[in-house]
Amino acid sequence: MDQAITQWINSFAGHTPWADALMLGATRAGVPVMVAYVVLQWWARAGRPRVRHACASAGLSFLLGEGLNQIVLLFVHRPRPYDAGVSHLIIAPSPDWSFPSDHATAALAILFAFLLARQGRRALVVGVLAFLVCLSRIYVGTHYVSDVLGGGLTGLAAAILVRWTYRAGSGPDRFVTGIL
Repeated sequence: MDQAITQWINSFAGHTPWADALMLGATRAGVPVMVAYVVLQWWARAGRPRVRHACASAGLSFLLGEGLNQIVLLFVHRPRPYDAGVSHLIIAPSPDWSFPSDHATAALAILFAFLLARQGRRALVVGVLAFLVCLSRIYVGTHYVSDVLGGGLTGLAAAILVRWTYRAGSGPDRFVTGIL
């Protein structure tokens, strides 16, 4: 089923110019745009301490999620779907293993951090961007659906760990949220 869904999503690639442009943009710039959005939220006027805590949590979740991915990659050596003949690639090939998706981990770690910090509208914006990033990785042919789901689980685990250990209003949080 993983291969079938991956093939179906990837089957549109190269045949729909507007979708190709959207998905290539999301895969190349989606995570940097999300990071820029989080950085810009630092200067929000309404609810500044809560928003800043969410931003710091998102950054920590992003870093922890990517670190966890590197540990997983030491043990799981899954070939990319284009190497297995499951998808056709419309971007440059990646030199590392397929599982889990770093892009999905990054995007969803940020989203889950904003959701856990109860940042409604901001989480909605981040959620739309995260969805596009995750979908784009399958569309362009570089990941299986399960790679993206695995990245999502890593991002969720990271966000939960950050939520448990980095408390709003704590000494470290007051220090970080007081910067600038």
